[in-house]
Parts: sequence; structure tokens; C-alpha cells
Amino acid sequence: MNRVPASVWKKPVHFLAFGLGSGASPWAPGTAGTAAAIIPYLLWFQHWSVFAFVTLLVVSFLVGVWLCEKTSEDLGVHDHSGIVWDEFVGYWLTMFMAPAGWEWALAGFALFRFFDVLKPWPVKWADRRVAGGFGIMVDDVLAGVYSWICLQILIRLW
Repeated sequence: MNRVPASVWKKPVHFLAFGLGSGASPWAPGTAGTAAAIIPYLLWFQHWSVFAFVTLLVVSFLVGVWLCEKTSEDLGVHDHSGIVWDEFVGYWLTMFMAPAGWEWALAGFALFRFFDVLKPWPVKWADRRVAGGFGIMVDDVLAGVYSWICLQILIRLW
């Protein structure tokens, strides 16, 4: 486990990359980051239009590439376990066009964590081969795509 640098609480870039501090969790920071991403989803994003949600996804991905790259460089650790902005974006992608409600939010959480941990192809390939902030972000986006597909199937079967 990587230790949590003090800069997480002092530098806004690091605070955001660490998922508003959720990545500082001593146990399962990726799970803590995904759980933290549920809060803004339930409070705001679940009610946004498709256009607004797509804008959120694109902007949070692009900003995330920079946040993750900058924080990794500053810490001298590629993909520090506490960098969880990528989990935020992957989870929000999972929830794109999902029905409102905590039940779907929890289903999306479970699916995203499953695919983020399992890392089926090409998630594992991207995790190991793509460098920099883009590399940190892209494997979670791919896990989010798998999760989104499964959640959409569940929604239609339910």
C-alpha cells in the first residue's frame, strides 16, 4: 500500500485526484473512491439530461487525465493507489442513462467494482501498457463501458 502524502490535503489538484480525499482510505481506496462517486451522482447527476451527462463525462475524463498525470508526476509514483478520480469517472460512465434511484446506483457500484478488479481484456492490457494520466484514466473508462453494458441489460430485463 502506498502511503498518503500530506499534499493531498494541501494541493487542490492532489485532493481532486484523490477523489476529494476518499483515496486516502487505508483500506481499498478504489472502492472508497467509487463509493464517494455515488454521492454526487445521487444528489445531482442522476437527474441531468443526456447532453449534460455526456458533457460531465467528457470534461471529467479530460480534466482527470491532467489531474492524474500531474499528481503522479508530483508524487513520483505512476498510478498511486490513492488516485481515484479514474474510479469517479468510470462509475459515472457506468451510470449513464440509468434510472434514478439508490438501487440502480448500488447495482452500478457492484458492477463497476467487479470489472475494475477483474480487469477483462482490454482493461488489463490498458492498465499495463498505456502510460501517463491517459493510462490511469482509460482502464477505468473501459471497465465503466463493460459495467454500463451490463447495467443496461439489467435495466431492460428488470
